[in-house]
Amino acid sequence: MQRLKRILKSDAAQALVGLIGSLCIRLVRVTGRWRILDEEIPESFRRDGKPFILSFWHGRLMMMPYCWRHANLVTMLVSGHRDGQVGARIVRWLGIESVFGSSNQSGAQATRQLLRLLRDGGVVAIAPDGPRGPRMRASEGVVTLARLSGAPIVPVAYAASRRRVLPSWDRFIVALPFSRGVFLWGEPIPVPRNADAAAMEAARIKTEAAMTALTARADAMFGQAPIEPAPAAGGGGPA
Repeated sequence: MQRLKRILKSDAAQALVGLIGSLCIRLVRVTGRWRILDEEIPESFRRDGKPFILSFWHGRLMMMPYCWRHANLVTMLVSGHRDGQVGARIVRWLGIESVFGSSNQSGAQATRQLLRLLRDGGVVAIAPDGPRGPRMRASEGVVTLARLSGAPIVPVAYAASRRRVLPSWDRFIVALPFSRGVFLWGEPIPVPRNADAAAMEAARIKTEAAMTALTARADAMFGQAPIEPAPAAGGGGPA
């Protein structure tokens, strides 16, 4: 096991895993029938050259590179852990760049990078319950980024008719080939630049509720049992 871990730390091994992972995702996409609903929401931002924060639950990461026809414009926040590095390689093969950091830990450099992207009219993608949970509980990081940048949070979720739910902390959804699938976009959630602590917590709760409802709605479209959030642990955790 230790030898395997050492091998997986190598650039060559991570590159190979990234390539294989991206090919698997492409296979699911091209063999399935996928729809994008309410795509006019992100399209309106693109047309106007305005930034937004694309927000999704960590367990719905797999197919996110196909959530929008212009997903190549997105920069994704990923963990600096080995798993995050592999994930960054996978999405790079699919045309998406990454910034290393965390949605629920202090990361000044990552925050500065994301703020620059947003202030230049870019789009950043964040899983606000990553990298390690609690599942489907939004950290303060995403609303802090929205307040500092002035960019709204736009939730998105996907569901597939054929799937496997992994026994991981996030109940990771593996969409299977030959699935029918759907991406759902939610309404933008603004966070005022002058928001105080109470307003920030209200925005965090609103974001969490909107994302969970959107995910449950997507699952219901295929008769799938919804994934329940982990028990609340005294708020959203540190930013």
